[in-house]
Amino acid sequence: MSRISAEELLDAVLDPGSFVSWDEPPVQVPVDEQYAAELAAAREATGLDESVRTGAGTVFGRPVAAIACEFDFLAGSIGVAAAERVTTAVQRATAERLPLLASPASGGTRMQEGTVAFLQMVKITAAVTRHKAAHLPYLVYLRHPTTGGVFASWGSLGHITVAEPGALIGFLGPRVYEQLYGHPFPPGVQTAENLQRHGVVDAVLPPAALRGALDRALAVIEDAPGTPPVAEPAEAQPAPPAWDSVLASRRADRPGVDQLLRTADGFVLLSGTGRGESGTTVLALARFAGQPVVLLGQRRVAGGLTGPAALREARRGMALAEGLALPLVLVIDTAGPALSKEAEEGGLAGEIARCLADLVTLDVPTVSVLMGQGSGGPALAMVPADRVLAARHGWLAPLPPEGASAIVFRGTAHAPELAAAQGIRSADLLRNGIVDVVVGEYPDAADEPEEFLRRLGDAIATELAGLRTVDPADRMAARFQRYRRIGL
Repeated sequence: MSRISAEELLDAVLDPGSFVSWDEPPVQVPVDEQYAAELAAAREATGLDESVRTGAGTVFGRPVAAIACEFDFLAGSIGVAAAERVTTAVQRATAERLPLLASPASGGTRMQEGTVAFLQMVKITAAVTRHKAAHLPYLVYLRHPTTGGVFASWGSLGHITVAEPGALIGFLGPRVYEQLYGHPFPPGVQTAENLQRHGVVDAVLPPAALRGALDRALAVIEDAPGTPPVAEPAEAQPAPPAWDSVLASRRADRPGVDQLLRTADGFVLLSGTGRGESGTTVLALARFAGQPVVLLGQRRVAGGLTGPAALREARRGMALAEGLALPLVLVIDTAGPALSKEAEEGGLAGEIARCLADLVTLDVPTVSVLMGQGSGGPALAMVPADRVLAARHGWLAPLPPEGASAIVFRGTAHAPELAAAQGIRSADLLRNGIVDVVVGEYPDAADEPEEFLRRLGDAIATELAGLRTVDPADRMAARFQRYRRIGL
């Protein structure tokens, strides 16, 4: 496939005429005669003095720092001079508190400089990590081709990672693989589209669409929160029987997190764990009634159960919220944990434990929403937030009522009885201090989806706006005390 140049990428993304180069003359490194000739030829062919361009510009008026590799300059390879330029640009972006867009197109380490060049990935990674530690966005656009040490360092550290359609992306380049092992690399693996299917990258977009996606992401991350909505007084409703709520929560036409996300002011859908897997979890940047959030939700899938990959994706969402200093909204709607050999070997119990540990200690404001079914460990893993909302027919239980009946009565016929006895319905959760607000359904969210989703979105925004006014230390202390006191 054809390759886009660094200049073409910058022109596609940044506002016209806004780019200002940060590039200084490259640092001098020892070169032999052959390497000197290769550098001279690369400079003559590209009009550039090194394999990367750095600088700053604007995207729809928002300041952004940018780093872009030029593959036509010695295959975009990174040696000492290129690495110094990248590291300096990252550090400047951090000092000026700018979002940073990095767009590799590289074969990796510059072989002419050997091990010294190989170790340059360390200082670039350190600079990127410090940039992210300052709660500044680091956004990656992988262009064709990106391989080797670049992909295995600063190319894989993005808060959000997007790839060019059809791009070759992989750790070991296919030509090197074939020379080493005597047969071609399996086809279709090292492609942008395959990596998206496996959750390694969040999206596959052409350069022309990248500008809009970047604007939508920065609108959530960078823009100040809006004025929260005026909360409507709750309409008095009798508490439904627990079993009625269980049945309502299982309706195929009940709205779920996907429908909730579509009511947001704007959103950017992300995917996967970044570890080569994807689950049934929805992960997005979004705004509800002007309030910016990372949204993390369990997707309503017919017969779908929550496995380890979905929980690892949830933990990625928690880390993303903390990294970007954004509030986290968690939507609970799960029929329960996957009970299988694969789930056990994949560490399901450990992932539930790590989700709990990450969430209860997360530094940012958190709101959990019990939107429907709340069954078992995967539901528990997403409960312990600063504020907890429940739909009227939302429920929370250690097992589905049928499972509780099977344990107590050796059969499932007593499920309605167990549902009532265990206090799983929203009214019981409110009385026991597990839930703070019950969002009405008149009579059922499936019968009035648009109105229900609007009420729920406004309730989320109201809680987020309230949490913003609380001192972080006080908020964390209240969270720990809240869960310390449940049941006492």
